[in-house]
Amino acid sequence: MKASTFVYPWDVNGDPEAAARIAGLGVQQATLASAYHSTRALTPRHPRHRIVTAEHAAVLYPTDSRWDGRALRPYAAGDWAPGDAFGEAAEALAAAGLDVHTWVVLAHNSRLGAEHPDTSVVNAYGDRYPWAPCIAQPATRAYLVDLAVEAALRPGAAGTELESLGWYGLQHLHAHDKTGGVPLGDAGMYLMALCFCGTCRAGYGDQGLDADALAAAVRAALEPLWQGAPDDGGWAGVEKLLGAGTAAATRAWRDEIARTLQETAVRAVRAAAPEGFRILLHADPVTYHVGANPGVDPEHILSVADGVVVPCAGGPELLTPFARACADAVVAANFPVVSAMGGSPGTLTADMARAKESGASEIRLYHAGLASDGDLEAVRSALSGR
Repeated sequence: MKASTFVYPWDVNGDPEAAARIAGLGVQQATLASAYHSTRALTPRHPRHRIVTAEHAAVLYPTDSRWDGRALRPYAAGDWAPGDAFGEAAEALAAAGLDVHTWVVLAHNSRLGAEHPDTSVVNAYGDRYPWAPCIAQPATRAYLVDLAVEAALRPGAAGTELESLGWYGLQHLHAHDKTGGVPLGDAGMYLMALCFCGTCRAGYGDQGLDADALAAAVRAALEPLWQGAPDDGGWAGVEKLLGAGTAAATRAWRDEIARTLQETAVRAVRAAAPEGFRILLHADPVTYHVGANPGVDPEHILSVADGVVVPCAGGPELLTPFARACADAVVAANFPVVSAMGGSPGTLTADMARAKESGASEIRLYHAGLASDGDLEAVRSALSGR
């Protein structure tokens, strides 16, 4: 199976050995960040630094005139990725013999929410999620589509992988995050992800729901969970808490919004891309899931995009619905390989075998820049025997 590893430009730029080291892992592709959220990242082998602090979501290349005069526009990176950081890293990786694909993070941007609070998801309690742009709002949708096109189609890239192209919710590791005191399952997370901005309130109305009554119902449904009642999880749990009809109406609104955004963004990237340019989405086969791997309908998304990147830290089960939906699509199994961050590079050989049995055609490794030397050696060993 073809293998790719995720990489940041700052892993490569300024380190003359980085590109060859990455190619030496046995991967054929580098999935290189061109638009990314705020982060604090370790660079354990870089000759000039050990910690990179990306203070806010930013594009890692110079933007063009499409953003002139627009209120919603990408932010330039600071000194953590100056100039055309993506282009510099892409050139080095290509020179080492690797295909380069862009890695584009879309609906996940805390600075956008801080500077334009009306763009954010608002939960049933009135709390804003500044990291989560509401993808139902027309101006936000236009911004995300144009960002997808510009960040995907960087010079030298043969394809793109679009992350967070869908709803984002409560799941966000914020600075000194302290939201885990009451564990929520799928049902609670869905209810906490429901947006009540003006656009979504009107959308619920189109589905026959009164937004104020819905917000009150969501708060009432969540109250037992805050008091320690078990979250039954799954869609059945949402129906139990909210009522089947009401739950279905919220999902009808949200599924349509996510589906049409994905269609529009992929269509726009494809229209601007050269022939053969490959477009993948980070995705989960459960349509009501939210986050970096937003829920999609497998048959639908594989009729739109060329394939998907699927999280497999918990096992290969999420791969099967995509593999069954379209035999010709790319189904890439994404494995964390940083031991100190919960990855398991030592079991990568077995994990790849199980993924292949479940329908994976490619693998992704998260993340060559963050991993220790021992983790990289385990990856190198696994890939040499595949």
